[in-house]
Amino acid sequence: MINATNKQLQEEVMESSDYPKGISNPLSDLISDEIWELLNSRGLINERSVRDYIIRKRFKALRSQKIKTGDAIDRLRNEYPYLQFDTIRKIVHNPPKQLSQS
Repeated sequence: MINATNKQLQEEVMESSDYPKGISNPLSDLISDEIWELLNSRGLINERSVRDYIIRKRFKALRSQKIKTGDAIDRLRNEYPYLQFDTIRKIVHNPPKQLSQS
């Protein structure tokens, strides 16, 4: 019963999130599924940062296929229709700010 409730809750979170449907761990190249699930269940995942990471990764893949910058951004706009062209351009051309180490 508890596992079914947790599974249902995770599915609802994934449906309302900014990363593409069907991806249970969009950071699988960085962290394990177990760590993702733990962080996500505790609300420690910044969905906007994950979305931006996915957009940057997808943009690099499109550019490696010799697709023009504007065309690559247009394709990303099809995947993220709520983002404007300039917003995606800023995401892909401006790397995330590093947290300062004190």
